[in-house]
Amino acid sequence: MEKQQSPNYIRIYKDIIQTKYPEKEEKCSFFLKKAKLTTREVLQLNKIIFEKESFSEIKLSNSRFRSYDQETIWYILDHQKKYRLNNYQLAEHFKVSRNTITSWKKKFFVK
Repeated sequence: MEKQQSPNYIRIYKDIIQTKYPEKEEKCSFFLKKAKLTTREVLQLNKIIFEKESFSEIKLSNSRFRSYDQETIWYILDHQKKYRLNNYQLAEHFKVSRNTITSWKKKFFVK
C-alpha cells in the first residue's frame, strides 16, 4: 500500500495570502519559511488567516477534508485538559465537530 502524499500547505497558503489576504503575510511569514508544516501549524495558520470568518463558514467549507495526525490530536486533547474546556468549547476553538472530539477520546482512551 502506497503512502499518500500530503498537500504542499506552504504553497497553498502562500497563494491564499497573496491573492486574498496580503495584509497577513507578515504574521504568517514564520510558518511559510519552513520546509514542511505540521498539522498543528496548519491549524495555527488557519486561525491567523481566517480569524474573522464565522465558524459555520469555515466548518462548511473544509471540515470534511481535514485530517489530523496523532501528535495534533494529542495536542488538542491536552489543550482541553489544560484549560478545562468541555467538548463543545474545544470543538469551537479548533473548529472541529464535537463528535470528532468524542471519537478521539474513545480511540485514545482519554477521560
